[in-house]
Amino acid sequence: MRLRHKPWAQDLLNQHPEYVVQNAEQYKGNWQERFGNHHPIYIEVGSGKGRFITEMAKTYPDINFIAIELQTSVIVSILEIQLDIHLPNLQILHTNGSHLNQYFDQADISRIYLNFSDPWPKKKHTKRRLTSPAFLEQYQAIITANGEIHFKTDNQGLFEYSLASMSQYGMILKEVWLDLHQSDFEGNIETEYEMKFAEKGHRIYRLEAYFPNN
Repeated sequence: MRLRHKPWAQDLLNQHPEYVVQNAEQYKGNWQERFGNHHPIYIEVGSGKGRFITEMAKTYPDINFIAIELQTSVIVSILEIQLDIHLPNLQILHTNGSHLNQYFDQADISRIYLNFSDPWPKKKHTKRRLTSPAFLEQYQAIITANGEIHFKTDNQGLFEYSLASMSQYGMILKEVWLDLHQSDFEGNIETEYEMKFAEKGHRIYRLEAYFPNN
């Protein structure tokens, strides 16, 4: 997908430090200070334009959410939504998902969402997949005991890789859906990509997993 360049996007992000976290390292181990409460924190790595995480924040006001997205021209869409609805339990982190341990300490995060991540299909790019061992190690370093990873994709190859990667890493697969939209799963909130792919008839895969020894 070719991103439409938005030359004004970075300026808008800079103008709203109340929603876009600046110097996130200062909150490492103390994100309660940022939110002003002690509610659990859920993050979405690769939030895109933010439909999923903003809907989640509206649906679950007693959970704090952090949208993490690297692309400036994409993450600004989340800010635009936030400027319209002003959710007190949603913050935006403009950074790369491979740097999570710079911003979060052990047990800062209770749940991690990975939705329709880039499949990086070429074998030489395996390490870039968000369910590769290097990323799983980062997630384990910041998640609470019994904290979960929830993963959705329409890409069968990435899903099969993720099942194997998580199992080999020692994670416990709590639930697996091979065709989410034809299942009895309740409360599914769709991402922009999910809606697009489902309309084309793509099967949606989903899993929930956790680290047993955290």
